[in-house]
Amino acid sequence: MRVMERTFREQLFFLVLSLSVLKGDTRYIENNEISKDELFSFFNSELKRETPEEFIYRRPLRCVDMVAVEGQFTFTAERPQLSCAVFFMAEPNEVISVDYDNVDIDCRAGDFITVFDGWVMKGEKFPSSQDHPLPLYERYVNYCDSGSLRKSVRSSQNVAMVFFRIHNAGSSFTLTVRKHINPFPCNVISQSPEGSYTMVIPQQHRNCSFSIIYPVAIDVSEFSLGHYNNFPKRAMPGCAESGDFVQLLGGSGIDTSKLLPITDLCISFTGPTHMKIGCDNTVVRMVSSGNYVSRVSFSYRVLDSQELQTIKLNNVEDFCFNN
Repeated sequence: MRVMERTFREQLFFLVLSLSVLKGDTRYIENNEISKDELFSFFNSELKRETPEEFIYRRPLRCVDMVAVEGQFTFTAERPQLSCAVFFMAEPNEVISVDYDNVDIDCRAGDFITVFDGWVMKGEKFPSSQDHPLPLYERYVNYCDSGSLRKSVRSSQNVAMVFFRIHNAGSSFTLTVRKHINPFPCNVISQSPEGSYTMVIPQQHRNCSFSIIYPVAIDVSEFSLGHYNNFPKRAMPGCAESGDFVQLLGGSGIDTSKLLPITDLCISFTGPTHMKIGCDNTVVRMVSSGNYVSRVSFSYRVLDSQELQTIKLNNVEDFCFNN
């Protein structure tokens, strides 16, 4: 299990190493220069921590940070910090709320704190604009625009992030982060290198995805659309015309609209369907017309180095190594 965790952290390291954070207007993205030592220092710390309910976990924030635990987090600028980002992550069945507390920044001087509903990396967004329930402009909540009118922001999925810029040493802010149960999770970034999951869309016209940010072996064990449950297993290229289907996607980014299709499933079956996908990001994506209760069940595990070499040499997923 420790080997698995190390693989997950290494994958997150390479993703976060290439992250983009805001500089200037909050819609414009550019790469941040972060050293390996800075990143590994917070990956080596505990991402999760059990604490009694009567205590609240507190710690300082770094300019680039990863937070996977509830608590209160304070950033105090020792010097101007013009391009910072904090990534928040919860369990697949949770959403995240971020409360602004004790904010002492100078908005008129160009400081800002912006919560984004999702993640941004290398200019790409998760969930994609096609899959998120809100228009893009509503996914950014800038403290300097909303002030005391909106002190709390809640994510639509299990990940969120905060961009911030502070010009003056001594300026600071505190965020309180909480997790809340989401009865119908839709878009998810997996925390673990192996596991199983069932994604359900309860007669809603929406798209949902489950993102696994490392190469995996994946078994789709069940896919059903309402009363169409007894059809034989079938994978077809023209599933988009049916209005209800499941996609397996792969690639190196986090925006599902920019990933390459591996296969589509659009007729209900009880599996398994087994595939090995050598991509940095593997996504199970369900598209629903809202006419049925749609569900897909699958399990996954990270590929070992020998399996990756085999895929790289002679398997259909070679595009993952060539893009």
